[in-house]
Amino acid sequence: MAAPPPSKRIRVTDVPCIVTMQGMMKGKENIMSLAQGIVHWQPPPSVAKAVSEAASQPSSNSYCATEGLPELREALTKKLQVENGLENVRIMVTAGANQAYANIVTTLLDAEDATVLFAPYYFNHLMAIQMTGGADRVVFGQVDEAFLPDPSWLSDELSAQGSKVKMVTIVNPCNPTGVIIPRDRLLELSSICAKHGVWLIVDNTYEHFTYEDDGHPGHSCISGENIVNVFSFSKAFGMMGWRVGYYAYPERLHPEMLKAQDTIAICPPVMSQKAALAALTEGGADWVRERVRGLAENRHAVASAVEDVLGKDAIVGGSGAIYLMAKLPVQDDFRVVDWLSSKHGVCVIPGSACGAPGMIRLAYANLETKACLEASARLKAGLLELKQRGVAVLDEVAAA
Repeated sequence: MAAPPPSKRIRVTDVPCIVTMQGMMKGKENIMSLAQGIVHWQPPPSVAKAVSEAASQPSSNSYCATEGLPELREALTKKLQVENGLENVRIMVTAGANQAYANIVTTLLDAEDATVLFAPYYFNHLMAIQMTGGADRVVFGQVDEAFLPDPSWLSDELSAQGSKVKMVTIVNPCNPTGVIIPRDRLLELSSICAKHGVWLIVDNTYEHFTYEDDGHPGHSCISGENIVNVFSFSKAFGMMGWRVGYYAYPERLHPEMLKAQDTIAICPPVMSQKAALAALTEGGADWVRERVRGLAENRHAVASAVEDVLGKDAIVGGSGAIYLMAKLPVQDDFRVVDWLSSKHGVCVIPGSACGAPGMIRLAYANLETKACLEASARLKAGLLELKQRGVAVLDEVAAA
């Protein structure tokens, strides 16, 4: 007798789009990526020194407290107070922000509960909900003309008779749109959720990626008895592979959060936590801000590649995070992505992976400026050919 199939939960979970893009690039020469959301810089020098010292420390080879190293949590408590204005919260350190979100979904949602994701959404948030059994109970929220979560829509949805929504997730600044949510909008969304007894999850992974010098608002954090805030070391400190994230939540959730953490990870990797502590205490926000300012030319180059061909109305974002989205002149974004990588040597993310068909997501922090300028030129050439020749150009990939 044949072995049984995998669970229905995992079978209905979306295929990871980053894995798909990596497969698309495999075997192709001279492909430049504007796809994966990473940064091109290395961690602060203090990280290498701390890791070298930690390698000979017995504690690095053992388990630590389930919620993370006490010294890291102490430093994070101070950071949250000074930089984010958050007090009286518990902190859980995790193996990246994605694990933090998986902990949250596991802890807060039952099988019958619905949850709201505003489209365009972060694909791994949807996947975490799908793989825990909530695939058919995701409600895709509306955004306004500025691609900000629409509070009127949310109020109507939560007020609807028989609403089963228990959790709402937002990303600020947003992955994939690159739009920052102003504080007044955050407070409005928070108030609506509190009124209806609904959890509000705020993913602050890109908190340091703000562009006040260009007239955009800075990042704001909010707190409350129904709010959980997620953070990450990955992007700001160039520590993607170290896998360190954390989240802040009301004290009353702590016993239940410990269950999820202990089951999934037991504890965060100790060596990675020591690296994160060095980045936080000897690098800090000023170190990050200096590198974020250096992204201005990259951001301008990628935006211009789209605007010069498709017009300013085709661009979404630019006020935060490390992304822009572009509205394509054709609807089949998956085929466009395949064609751009094959014909023009540039890889991007299809908007359909984020609930935004007919768009593409563009990441501008993963290449140093010279390479980003080249990738932008390739993107511009591809969009120009697509605009001039239309959907017929996509058949060239299938015929090749």
